Amino acid sequence: MKRAKKNYIFTNKKHSLRAIMGTVLGVISLVSTLICVHTSYVNAGNTEGNIGVAAFMSFVFALIGLVLGALTVRDKDCYMLFPRLALVLNLMVLLILGFVLRLSMV
Repeated sequence: MKRAKKNYIFTNKKHSLRAIMGTVLGVISLVSTLICVHTSYVNAGNTEGNIGVAAFMSFVFALIGLVLGALTVRDKDCYMLFPRLALVLNLMVLLILGFVLRLSMV
């Protein structure tokens, strides 16, 4: 009986810590943004100022995560899972907050 041949690919690629941090910031900002929007919706827009501060901090976290993800996407020596995930999560947060801001101007 012939044994299956195992093929190993050795590489110098690694998971970038900046990209992982950008992804973590994206998850934190997405969760806090969704909580802020849900709380504001349940209270019919009559919320305290701390909800606005939390949304602003989520915006700042998303910007930092977006920069970290964008810096790591250009790096050739790392895997692309976390940089792309960081870009997608943080862009999603920025789009949600932009949409909410646009709705509040109407």
